[in-house]
Amino acid sequence: MSDLTVDYMGLKLINPLIAGSSGLTGTVDGIKRLEDSGIAAVVLKSLFEEQILMESDSMKSNPLSHAEEADYLRGYIRQNNLEDYLRLLEKSKKETSIPVIASINCISADEWTTFAKNLEDSGADAVELNMFLLPGHVKQTGEEIEQVYFDIVKAVSEQVSVPIAAKIGFYFSSLAKFAFDLSVREVEAIVMFNRFYRPDIDLKQMELVSADVFSTPHENTLPLRWIGLLSDELECDLSATTGIHDGKTAIKNLLAGAKTVQIATVLYKNGPRFVRTMLDDMTAWLTERKFQSVTDIIGKLSHGHVENRVMYERSQFMRYFSSRE
Repeated sequence: MSDLTVDYMGLKLINPLIAGSSGLTGTVDGIKRLEDSGIAAVVLKSLFEEQILMESDSMKSNPLSHAEEADYLRGYIRQNNLEDYLRLLEKSKKETSIPVIASINCISADEWTTFAKNLEDSGADAVELNMFLLPGHVKQTGEEIEQVYFDIVKAVSEQVSVPIAAKIGFYFSSLAKFAFDLSVREVEAIVMFNRFYRPDIDLKQMELVSADVFSTPHENTLPLRWIGLLSDELECDLSATTGIHDGKTAIKNLLAGAKTVQIATVLYKNGPRFVRTMLDDMTAWLTERKFQSVTDIIGKLSHGHVENRVMYERSQFMRYFSSRE
């Protein structure tokens, strides 16, 4: 039987499957079920910087609150959000044996970064920074947006000594250059890509609504391409996420250069036990091809290890379809 163990940002994992941040990783019981099913690590349901600050700031608009009372309540709200999260983290570490990665959904390098130290003290094996700034302001430059990411990573790295992963989107004018610049800073891994809120329009009600939050298998082609292109160039580990719904797709992302893959939608749709199905499929594939270890295939089909490298590049689109009738 092939060895599935991997080393991801310094963490020794029993296999490459990580449960991504979701409601399924928001309770100790949920995490225990995932561990029993064979998951290698979990990313806790995210602590939202925006949520904490909005709940705190909402007290400012309460006309019935005196200044001293409002200050006390704001502090109480912040502390309880943090304490609830720390309790989840501490109990998860106590009752499971797999690595537990804390997650913060953040948009600035402001005062929330001091929370990171509490996460480390409560037992977090690593911190994943889920960062996304929509480049939707016409006066904001790409350099300004990128600097926010760098500032967040720097501020958090000054608070913790555990590994830091940066979960990013793909809205960058030069994604390759940005990812490289991020990789040479204080991050041990980059997760490609975060899945953010997507708007839709309900034609019947004529109102703005949320699009489906679940991923589809075809969406994996995006992280697969970029991991394949960049895995040989970056100075950190890569983890793939979005659209990974079976063991074969997990294998594809490892071949492209990912050290791990993160799954969520497939767990919602099939339950935690599907982890075992994915692992069995991965093991069968490796065994059939006589690979002794999953590490033997990581990056085997990355951009730098294939002959037809243009298959990863955007120009191939025109070449491919120009020959089709």
